[in-house]
Amino acid sequence: MIGASETSLVNQRLKLFDYDQIDFTAITTDDEQCSADMKVIVEALKTRSTWALKMIDSWGSFPSGVLYGTFYDLGNFDECLKVHHEISSSQTILGKYCFMGIPIKDVTEIEALQSMQIKIATCFPASCSGPQMESFAKQLHQILFNITESNITLNIDESGCQTGESDPWDGLTIFTVAFLSLLTLIVVISTLYDYFLCNDQKKLPLLVKIVSARANSRSLFRVSDTSTNPNVIDCLHGIRCLSLIWVVYLHEHMYCLISPNINFTYAISWLEKPMGSFFQHGYFSVDTFLFIGGLLVSMTALRTMEKTKGKLNVPMMYLHRVIRIWPVLALAILIYVKMMPLVSGGPLFKSGFHGKEACINGWYWDLIFIQNYATQDVCLDQSWYLAVDMQLYVLSPILLIALYKWGKKAAFGIIVLVALLLCCLFATQMVNNYTVYNKLTGDDPEANQKLYLATHTHCAPWLIGFLFGYFLHSNRGKKFELSWRMVLLGWILCLAMIFTSIFALYPAGKSGAPPLSTVAESLYYTLSRLGWPLAVGWVVFACIQGYGSLANSFLSSPLWQPLSRLSYSVYIWHMFIQEVNSRNVRTSTYFSGYTVMKNFWSDFGISLVMSYALFLIIEAPVGGLDALWRPRTNTKPNQPILTSVETQNPPTEGNKIEKLELTT
Repeated sequence: MIGASETSLVNQRLKLFDYDQIDFTAITTDDEQCSADMKVIVEALKTRSTWALKMIDSWGSFPSGVLYGTFYDLGNFDECLKVHHEISSSQTILGKYCFMGIPIKDVTEIEALQSMQIKIATCFPASCSGPQMESFAKQLHQILFNITESNITLNIDESGCQTGESDPWDGLTIFTVAFLSLLTLIVVISTLYDYFLCNDQKKLPLLVKIVSARANSRSLFRVSDTSTNPNVIDCLHGIRCLSLIWVVYLHEHMYCLISPNINFTYAISWLEKPMGSFFQHGYFSVDTFLFIGGLLVSMTALRTMEKTKGKLNVPMMYLHRVIRIWPVLALAILIYVKMMPLVSGGPLFKSGFHGKEACINGWYWDLIFIQNYATQDVCLDQSWYLAVDMQLYVLSPILLIALYKWGKKAAFGIIVLVALLLCCLFATQMVNNYTVYNKLTGDDPEANQKLYLATHTHCAPWLIGFLFGYFLHSNRGKKFELSWRMVLLGWILCLAMIFTSIFALYPAGKSGAPPLSTVAESLYYTLSRLGWPLAVGWVVFACIQGYGSLANSFLSSPLWQPLSRLSYSVYIWHMFIQEVNSRNVRTSTYFSGYTVMKNFWSDFGISLVMSYALFLIIEAPVGGLDALWRPRTNTKPNQPILTSVETQNPPTEGNKIEKLELTT
């Protein structure tokens, strides 16, 4: 209930409003229900009925600070949707929240903003459509907010309107909820059995051990001290986790930039600042994952082939890979599309998940891992990396067999292949006159697909990692004696390649700076594909050989291990949390580095909790089921995937896929 004082305040806001000024005959509708509802609302407004005042009170107003980038006034979303007034048994008025769009070109002549729209919240009867209410909205807005300009164009897009009535659950939504509930129940029962009925963990039944949250949590959070084991590459944990954090932080910036900010022009100018380069070039984190993925594939598989005299069980490799990735990805598609509307809502949440249509029309492209070539509308944005990684993994047996049979000759052939692929990338950008900013902004989907999403554009980092794995395999146990000058030179070159890759385009990205030529941009984009993985390779080499110093201490910290094991889940689920939180806002937001950091820690923390829960109910049990048919090994059935690589005692054919797998 609204108090008397609050009603008085609303009346003061509306006291100058003359409803007789509205020409209701201008409302373009033949809908009898809409006309009847509007007449009731007008009469209720004249008598200052609270429910009608709420409908008008929930409207947004023309925002102040348009020239600073304030393009939204969200009004009061919940106040509008809670309007539910029964007139008679046959007539009930429900609030309907819509955005009224005003082209900025009608307000200002600033060229950079001409394509933008100011969006103002409105509230109508649910029986009326947006286009029917455009003339009424224009009159009401002019009178209510004392706007005399009559040539402003208003439009109300019905597709963005919302009411308080929720859509009934369809069959797939019911299935998703029931399936998740069933999985959770199985995990809970197994965990209770493990905790209360089994005192001796050695006698725990295999199926219970696979599913039990207690057993899987112990393995997930186990911190292993491998400092005395020279056969483990511990720094991969830290590299992997830092790259994951970079990915999540990059996506956090993306969602913050497209939020209803009151300082949009500042948010755009922020991209020209040095910190903006970390956002714009965050894709190098993907190259890091690909480098490590290639390293693990070659190093681990070659050791296995050495044990088995060149034999490689390719079908089993593929099977384990699909079991590892596919169930989590399939469940993610269901949860993103069907569960997001159930857990969130708001002024910007009309259509639910932004990739809903792409998932409905092309979900199968993601599940067969060819979405980066088959379509420009990817279902899950982050799944393109899984396609690239899977496609390279499918081709890896050819390269593995070649390396095993021909050694350095095959390695030289791979080096030539890397050079040819880089030339292909350079030629693609030159011939089509693509710029790096086409890819960064997404303004040109074709450029984004050809320069970024295509697998052949990411082959170079993966192949360099693959060759580095072969190098480590061929020189296992060997100590390279380097002088301090060589070590210093290596670190200088490494840091130079890293910072050049990130900041090389910074001067050209500033306002007023002359644009780079296509040749310059093509050279940058091509050579950074080479320089970045070489820099990461030096970091790994230095840490292995004892030249990592502080970097090795930081990257090899055992504290990275739990997050490293959980990284695939975090990668899959973090954008769910980010989209839910960013589109659930009720008021305008403010963009700043501090705000982004605050939102990052909030979203990252919630993502960790969600990832842990879904790790326990889907990822760990499905991965553990693999133990039921694979040969017995020293690997525990509930042991999570590790990024550490043992350089001796290679895993058997049955479990090698778990050791070489690297998914973000």
